[in-house]
Amino acid sequence: MCRNIKTLFNFDPPVTDEEVRAASLQFVRKITGFNKPSKANEAAFLAAVDEVAAVSSRLLHSLETTAAPRNREEEAAKAKARAAARFGA
Repeated sequence: MCRNIKTLFNFDPPVTDEEVRAASLQFVRKITGFNKPSKANEAAFLAAVDEVAAVSSRLLHSLETTAAPRNREEEAAKAKARAAARFGA
């Protein structure tokens, strides 16, 4: 999985449309190998991002859990600590 795609389920506050779109963009970039598509491929690329975002949003809104929502700041701190341990920063 692309490292830039973040887990979006079960957070407080809930995921935003912008976060879903950003993850969708990263996914489409990863599978196409394009950071920015050519003019010939731009319409298909953007349509794919929109479709992936719509499906992802529906998925996230349909999932259920009994676990308490995660805190974004705490998760960011954990990720920063993992990175520091991994890269020695």
